[in-house]
Amino acid sequence: MEEQLTLIREQQKDSWNKFSHGWKKWDDTTMSFLKPMGDEIIKRLKLKETDYVLDVAAGTGEPGLTIAGIVKKGKVMGTDLSEGMLQVANENAKLRGIENYKTQLSDVSELPFDDNTFDAISCRFGYMFFPDMLIATKEMYRVLKPGGRIATSVWNTSDKNFWVTATMSTINNNMKLDPPPPGAPGMFRCAASGLVVELFEKAGLKNVSETIVNGKLNSETLEKYWDMMNDVAAPVVSALSKTDDLTKSKIKNEVFELVNEKFKGESITFDSSALVICGEK
Repeated sequence: MEEQLTLIREQQKDSWNKFSHGWKKWDDTTMSFLKPMGDEIIKRLKLKETDYVLDVAAGTGEPGLTIAGIVKKGKVMGTDLSEGMLQVANENAKLRGIENYKTQLSDVSELPFDDNTFDAISCRFGYMFFPDMLIATKEMYRVLKPGGRIATSVWNTSDKNFWVTATMSTINNNMKLDPPPPGAPGMFRCAASGLVVELFEKAGLKNVSETIVNGKLNSETLEKYWDMMNDVAAPVVSALSKTDDLTKSKIKNEVFELVNEKFKGESITFDSSALVICGEK
């Protein structure tokens, strides 16, 4: 792997390990928020009871844990760069009494599995953080059995995801952050319609489709929303760590004003939008 890609991989690994405790803390909220995308992935995979499924960028376990309940006579392998995330996934599997779910620490660009191993592959919100998305897609294609399906979700455009832009736009307005290099890992890296479709087709997948899936983040209160973003959103924490307490307080107040303007004192429930892309080997 090229030096630059290795650097990106290590940065991603460090970041997700750092935030694994936050994701564990907010697991109920985030998993409810992301469930519609996981459900669409599962629907697209057309799973059979005996399937062996790979869940890439498994995070705290979903949708792999739900898939394990579907493939009762099969099994699920969850992979991730982050030891911390996989620890939470294994804890969740144990709490739910799921025995056909295992995890393995690995880089999607160098999957430690033989060719044609898996019947299906899921990947919920991992794609946009891969160092090289085409290499990753080719690796997933390699370990997928002929006739098997891959389904992934990525975030739609920023204007359809106020739940994150409410905070990040306010931070940018106050701190004038340098934009990331083109193609750098980030929330909206894969938002352009057809981008992941093209990657799938370049890797050799056929019958590729793209579907819009909407969701809702129920934050209930402004304080709860702010706390969650500071526990799970790496770009938010990274940016705020570079400024003083006065600016942080100003940013928080402006975020609250912006969100209040939209919801006008009602319960804080954000709309979200994602793309689910599926292809067949």
